[in-house]
Amino acid sequence: MNPVVTVPFLPWNRPSLGQEEEAEVLDTLRSGWLTHGPKATRFEEAVRDALGVDDAFAVSSCTAALHLAFLAAGIRPGDEVITPSLTFCAAPNAVVQSGGTPVFAEVDPDTYNLDPAAAEAAIGHRTRAIVVMHYAGQPCDLAAFRKLADDHGLLLIEDAAHALHAWRDGTRAGSIGDLAVFSFYANKAMTTGEGGMIAGRADLVQAARLLGRHGIDSSVWQRHGKQRTADYEVTVPGLKYTMPDITAAVGVQQWRKLPDFTARRAQIAAAYDRSLAGLPGLRLPTVLDGVRHGRFLYPVLIDPVRGRSRDTVADVLREVHRIGTSVHFQPVHRLAAYRHTGCHLPVTDRIAARQLSLPCYPAMTATDVQRVIDALHTIWS
Repeated sequence: MNPVVTVPFLPWNRPSLGQEEEAEVLDTLRSGWLTHGPKATRFEEAVRDALGVDDAFAVSSCTAALHLAFLAAGIRPGDEVITPSLTFCAAPNAVVQSGGTPVFAEVDPDTYNLDPAAAEAAIGHRTRAIVVMHYAGQPCDLAAFRKLADDHGLLLIEDAAHALHAWRDGTRAGSIGDLAVFSFYANKAMTTGEGGMIAGRADLVQAARLLGRHGIDSSVWQRHGKQRTADYEVTVPGLKYTMPDITAAVGVQQWRKLPDFTARRAQIAAAYDRSLAGLPGLRLPTVLDGVRHGRFLYPVLIDPVRGRSRDTVADVLREVHRIGTSVHFQPVHRLAAYRHTGCHLPVTDRIAARQLSLPCYPAMTATDVQRVIDALHTIWS
């Protein structure tokens, strides 16, 4: 009897880590300095210089970066922050934890990014900031949002978790907002396992840095260098959100590889574009002119026709073809903590009900990509 051949499961995402990260981590371990110090500083400088912004601060997660951004911005009870609902819950949660109120606005039906006109319509006398998200790695209309924020005296915060290496009309995502936050979570375009970064205006990043290290006026690395570890002052009641050097060690190498990671993602996306075009009821991602896409996600929309819904396609891919997918996202206004807002966002709801992210990551081989393509053609046949 012939043995049963089991096709290996192809996950939705897998990080790309190599000898360079191993060597950097080992160097950190041997140095004896594991917490926020020289490696974190090196990582911050690399991000700062690449974005061309005033300052950057490496933190424990993108959620921490968001929380610090709202605290540094002075968000307090009674203040409103405009945000898309088609996003992860981290940004609205951080608004609430800062004392503010998230106001959900509609997204563009082609890019799934926050619609500038919808954001402007949501501005009221309590609005203090706008959070834009670069969905899937395609930057939003950076110029329009910068002008909108300036015209209304609002802070512009970029949630660039999906767009670590993306541009629109020559402007890099993460470089136009008063503050920008980045994610280095395990499934992001690059990873440190957990981790994030806040970057932007010097005064706001410095405020975030102070708040993110207990409100202490100097870092432990600075005090250690002067042999004055107990010589510090707490100037504001802060939090502990710093990125340790053991994490930053991975980040400095991943950041160096980010352009190559993005190029490989673009190759995979191009293969999908060529091979999946024309399948009825399958809408491929729209990339606008003037955009250099970060390609964190390859999000397709699946029309629910002939019993073929987004969920049934995901089930068949997983159970029959052993291919993982993901959904981005459950609209935040539909989650239990936010249903009381009573938002009516038909475009967001329509996209969320149909969206499915296909595997698209640098570790995929040509055979892996073809597996996804063949499986979808089989489902559509």
